Amino acid sequence: MNNFIFENATKVYFGKGCVKEYLSCLTKRYGSTVMLAYGGGSIKRNGIYDEVTAILKEAGKKVVEFSGIMANPTCAKVLEGAKVAKENGVELILGVGGGSVMDCCKAISIAARYDGDVWANFWARTGVFDFEPLPLGVIVTVTGTGSECNGGAVITNEARKVKTGRDYPACNPRFALLDPTYTYSVPKFQMVSGGFDILSHIMETYFSEPNESNVSDDISEALMRNVIKSLRAAILNPEDYTARSNLMWDAAMAENRIIKLGKMCDFECHQMEHQLGAYTNCNHGAGLAVLHPVYYRHIYREGLAKFKQFAVNVWGISADGKTDEEIALAGIDALEDFIVEIGLPVTLQDLGVTESTDLKAIADSCNLAPGSYKKMSHEEILEIFKECF
Repeated sequence: MNNFIFENATKVYFGKGCVKEYLSCLTKRYGSTVMLAYGGGSIKRNGIYDEVTAILKEAGKKVVEFSGIMANPTCAKVLEGAKVAKENGVELILGVGGGSVMDCCKAISIAARYDGDVWANFWARTGVFDFEPLPLGVIVTVTGTGSECNGGAVITNEARKVKTGRDYPACNPRFALLDPTYTYSVPKFQMVSGGFDILSHIMETYFSEPNESNVSDDISEALMRNVIKSLRAAILNPEDYTARSNLMWDAAMAENRIIKLGKMCDFECHQMEHQLGAYTNCNHGAGLAVLHPVYYRHIYREGLAKFKQFAVNVWGISADGKTDEEIALAGIDALEDFIVEIGLPVTLQDLGVTESTDLKAIADSCNLAPGSYKKMSHEEILEIFKECF
């Protein structure tokens, strides 16, 4: 394994009833004013909003609301949230939702304590902290991104058509409350797209050097098998607690930095999807589902041994009578079949991309990730987009 330094500052409270049990005492140390941040209002329909606000008010907190955080949070929304936090003397941000809410809140935690250009100094390039971000706690209601256990935040600059992620340990939530029952009411498409995002995070770490036997790859294989099994179970029964709790912890394990230890990591597929999202505002997990099989058919020869291992150890493909290449391709086929099985799109047209969409401009705007088995070019990314169309 490669050398590494490991840190994760987030304290996780996991399980049924954890919000009722721990939220009040967790907020005691952060002053009297809490900014409750959330998305489009689903937490008001499913009762989570009432439960959380009642706990905060009983604890004597002044609650300042910040709602309307969109699926691909924008720089403008971050600045809006920072303004609310500053004007109201907010001492703790409490993000309630999925990855978009958590990402937006992390960026707000920086912007609320920083007077410069947040985009230019923390997203366009890696930022330097000489201040402490506003404290953040999160309550997860949608499983997928694993944003609850890291300092990562993906933000879209609409004017520049750039969607960029940065991971700052200083922005790790101070605490994360994970109650699997909070995910029961998530619509099926949102659940499966989030589930595929988990799988994508694991695959992008797995399909990278080192290729020698290592702990991170062994954990990743177990996680991938569990995501596949649990997602199938949750589709059959949305209130299968075992499946939902497994998916919730799979998401956290995929992005709490543990499986990345000693790995190069290949995030090219995420880079491509981010720019698709910046130009088209497509669903993140759905975009990844379209891209992954095609991308992997472009790179599998350079990582043949690992793709064979993926086919055998994750999908149970028999190696009998097959060449290594045939086994590897069978694993990619199994991944694509699973995408169809769970009801995610398989073409860019399914995502709403039309012939008028400038795929070349999107391809040219993609960052070229260094961890891939095969060095990508903007020309090959354009080929991938065209094959996905």
